[in-house]
Amino acid sequence: MLDIKQIRENPDKINELLKRRDPKLNIDEILKIDEDRRSIQKQIDDLRAERKNISNQIGQMKKEGKDTSDIQLQTRQLGENIKDLEEKEKELNEKQTDILLNTPNTPQENVPVGENETKNVEVKIYGEHPSFNFEPKNHWDIGLDLDILDFERAVKISESRFVIYKGAAARLERALINFFLDTNTQKGYTEYIPPFLVNGKTMTGTGQLPKFAEDMYKCADDDLYLVPTAEVPLTNIYSDEILKESDLPIFLTAYTPCFRREAGSAGKDTRGLIRVHQFNKVEIVKICNPETSQNEHKTLTEAAEHLLQLLELPYRVIELCTGDIGFGASKCYDIEVWMPGSGVYREISSCSNFTDFQARRANLKYRPCDSGKPEFVHTLNGSALAVGRTTAAIIENYQQVDGSVKIPKVLWPYLGDERSINK
Repeated sequence: MLDIKQIRENPDKINELLKRRDPKLNIDEILKIDEDRRSIQKQIDDLRAERKNISNQIGQMKKEGKDTSDIQLQTRQLGENIKDLEEKEKELNEKQTDILLNTPNTPQENVPVGENETKNVEVKIYGEHPSFNFEPKNHWDIGLDLDILDFERAVKISESRFVIYKGAAARLERALINFFLDTNTQKGYTEYIPPFLVNGKTMTGTGQLPKFAEDMYKCADDDLYLVPTAEVPLTNIYSDEILKESDLPIFLTAYTPCFRREAGSAGKDTRGLIRVHQFNKVEIVKICNPETSQNEHKTLTEAAEHLLQLLELPYRVIELCTGDIGFGASKCYDIEVWMPGSGVYREISSCSNFTDFQARRANLKYRPCDSGKPEFVHTLNGSALAVGRTTAAIIENYQQVDGSVKIPKVLWPYLGDERSINK
């Protein structure tokens, strides 16, 4: 959530940065509500001061034996006026909060400006595309041929955009989860197993609510949502707390199944493992001092890249432009893995610096070492990695002419003697 004080003090700058995201965005309504709210607050303060003065007069008059009925009536009238103004102030506060909760973060100054993904900037390419002496297949066709992915029966027991992993594919997913967690912990991240159901306050803290409510799976009888990513519970572990500066930075990692309706992506990637409603993912999260967040963003992205390097999968890194950056992010790098079956790169990790945007929503602060006033931390996160998409990338990049799929060497210790997936 944006800082209302910053909006008030730097309206032109905040407006300019928001318009880089979308020309229709502006803070005019926020400023108008803030002006009205502060005006009402001043009226309330003035009336309270007047009521206090009159109360003092009443006390003095009673000591002198004077009649106070008229002045007490005046006091009651002031109280009613104050109550009416407090109701108006409450309405304005709620309206202002609602608008702020639906207003995206401001992009950093050096984020490329552009209206959509066509203006994203390629900043790195790693590895060579595999060469085949045959026409490479898509992962869903290979999965069906090897009898390791079952989409039809998943639809039968659930609905479209669900999948059943079978045999070698199930073992591969489990191996990848363990490999990701082991590698992340070696990088200094502490492993967690968080709840897979979180409340509405937690979802609001990281920005999923209220903006993306239609994409979430909510329990009908409870204020609980299935997690769309481990980012949500991990970032909120310290919500409503004041950390010590010496506690920072905090590195967290967790595996969770993730659940998303993908309501805004109808018709996109309807086949295979790329865009499904339930998927496995390992997340890395950082909570840090604002002064270090840019460097932490760099090393967080490198940690996600490192996993693809160990798997020997070709990929590229894209810096997202202002029109494509996520709602809460101030800067974001997407890591896209090469998919030879379709001849395109596909996102496998999105590494974002949220600055203090999530921290304000979650009320997550730290106290500087000089014992000064508590300040909001900066939060960052990224997939390390999306497990299903990694499975898809391995199947496509390691496919063989005989229809089998080789297993990357780094996963051999996790799969015993299994070196390939065969018919």
